[in-house]
Amino acid sequence: MAISTETPPQQQHKGSSEGAAVDQKRWTLNDFDIGKPLGRGKFGHVYLAREKRSNHIVALKVLFKNQLKQSQVEHQLRREVEIQSHLRHPNILRLYGYFYDQKRVYLILEYAAKGELYKELQKCKYFSERRAATYVASLARALIYCHGKHVIHRDIKPENLLVGAQGELKIADFGWSVHTFNRRRTMCGTLDYLPPEMVESVEHDANVDIWSLGILCYEFLYGVPPFEAKEHSDTYRRIVQVDLKFPSRPVVSSAAKDLITQMLVKDSSQRLPLKKLLEHPWIVQNAEPSGVYRG
Repeated sequence: MAISTETPPQQQHKGSSEGAAVDQKRWTLNDFDIGKPLGRGKFGHVYLAREKRSNHIVALKVLFKNQLKQSQVEHQLRREVEIQSHLRHPNILRLYGYFYDQKRVYLILEYAAKGELYKELQKCKYFSERRAATYVASLARALIYCHGKHVIHRDIKPENLLVGAQGELKIADFGWSVHTFNRRRTMCGTLDYLPPEMVESVEHDANVDIWSLGILCYEFLYGVPPFEAKEHSDTYRRIVQVDLKFPSRPVVSSAAKDLITQMLVKDSSQRLPLKKLLEHPWIVQNAEPSGVYRG
């Protein structure tokens, strides 16, 4: 049977004989053939699945309601679904829809055939400058798009990135993202990637994503985040002081270090804007214009 991965599954409609408003048919588990497990998360599992009617291949994320309730993240999940379902960008994983039964919530997601970037980074130890620049430029474009829609991601890190069939990067997890017109105070995200303003619990805005992208760029090139330390308290201190050091190995160009230094600035208003990042010499010289790294 031919499998299409081009067009997303569409909700089926059933028209009424009266010609009145069209009802949307609800998804159910019976609409899908379930395949192999793709991964497991804190609240459930992700499976490869095929929507029977369209033959479209998707990733089905299955979350357990009791676990969501216990961890008090139902509100966070609702926000995540609301935000991600409205985003349309080649470097953002699509959320096609969702449904639920008594015990579970199911998210119908775009399938990223090449899997988790985190695993790829672990395997390679660190990336070449061409690869890192291509990924950073792709993410900068995706974040410019998000910020244009007043969405701050707040948790950019390798674990939240997937690789599509062509080798393109996809932001996959919007669990900490927020739709906002104001500055926020919530501390969230992952310790190594937290910006100084979150560590110090002062207001933050979309510039937190520039900091995280700077941390990510460093980790792509060196294989470890820049402010890593044995104790949490030491990591906090290094972040707040922007205690940024560049090891001698692996060898990284001065242009790459310059870009990272311009992004990891304590005063968030002084961080290199994402549009300027795309014009930085290191990005211009190294990033694949297609946004796809093919090795």
